[in-house]
Amino acid sequence: MTNKNMHLNKPFLLKPAGKDYLWGGRRLNDDFAKGINLTPLAETWECSTHPDGPSIVITGIHKGAFLSDVLQTHPEYLGLHSIAQKELPILIKFIDAKEDLSVQVHPDDAYAMAHENGANGKTEMWYVIDASKDARLVYGLSHTVDKETIKKAIGQGTLEKYLQKVPIKKNDVFYITPGTIHAIGAGALIAEVQENSNITYRMYDYDRIDKTGRKRKLHIEKALDVASLNGVEAPRQSLRVLKYRPGCAVEFLYRCKYFQVERMLVNTERFREMVTFTTTRLSFEVLLCMDGCGSISFEKNEMLPFFRGDCIFVPADSVPVKIHGNAQFLKVSC
Repeated sequence: MTNKNMHLNKPFLLKPAGKDYLWGGRRLNDDFAKGINLTPLAETWECSTHPDGPSIVITGIHKGAFLSDVLQTHPEYLGLHSIAQKELPILIKFIDAKEDLSVQVHPDDAYAMAHENGANGKTEMWYVIDASKDARLVYGLSHTVDKETIKKAIGQGTLEKYLQKVPIKKNDVFYITPGTIHAIGAGALIAEVQENSNITYRMYDYDRIDKTGRKRKLHIEKALDVASLNGVEAPRQSLRVLKYRPGCAVEFLYRCKYFQVERMLVNTERFREMVTFTTTRLSFEVLLCMDGCGSISFEKNEMLPFFRGDCIFVPADSVPVKIHGNAQFLKVSC
C-alpha cells in the first residue's frame, strides 16, 4: 500500500437512504435526528452500496460521493478478506417497526444467483435496541407442516396459527438464516446487519392496504420454494461476556461467513487516555452509534464528532483512531 493511500485511509461519516414502508413510525427521526422527510420513516440504510438505497459520504475528502463510488475508486478500503474483494459484503440498517412487518423469507446465495439475476441471498442478524413490553417477533414455524397446508393458510388468512412468536427485549440478538420464516413485530427498534441484498419474498401481509390503495404484492411461490417448513425451537439468547479495559468494554455478538458483529461500550469521561481503535489490512470496520455521543480523533488532530444514530466507516488499514465520549456502538467487520 502506498503512502498516498495510507493518507486517504481515514474514517468518515455516512448519510443513510430512507424508506417509508407502511409499517414504520417516527422514532428514526425523533430519537436519532435523521432529518429525513418521509412519513412514516420505517428504515434507514446506514451503510449501503446497494442501488436501491446507497449511503452518501458526508465528511472528509470524499464528501458528497456515494459510498459505492468511493469503494470502486478505493477498493483497498474494503481490506484483504476474501468476502470483500469485489464489493462491500454487508448492508446495515435501523428499523422502526411501529406496526408488524410482513411475514417473509429470504433466499440463500445459490437460489438468488439462479432466480434473481445473480444477486446475493440474504443472511441477517438483528440487535434489539429497544422494544415495547409486549413486542414479539416471528421466528420459524411452531411445528412442521407441508407446503400445501401453508399455501392454503396464506389464502385463507390463517397463517398466523402456524407461526412461532417469540417475546423480545432490549439487547437481544437474533440470527436469521435464509429459509427462516420471520417477521419483526410492532414495538421493536432494531439494528440489522445483513448481506448486501434487497431480496425479500413476502408470504403474508395481513391484507393491508398501502398508500396507493392496493394490497402489497406477495411472492408465495418463491417463498415456498425457499422456506423451511420444519418446526423449530424458539431461539435462546447465548451467554455473552463483556471484556473490559480502561474506558471501553467489548462483547462478541455473532460471526458468520459474511460479517462479524461486536457491541462496544465506550466511556472515557473519567479517563485522560482515549480509547485507541486500530483496523487491520484484513477488513474495514463500521461503527454504528446506537446511543450516546462523542468524538473520534485521528491524524494531525483531525476531529470527527458523532451522535446517537450516526454511522462511521473506518477503512481497512486506517490511520489509528481514538474515541472519546460515552457511547454504545455495533462494530461490524468481515
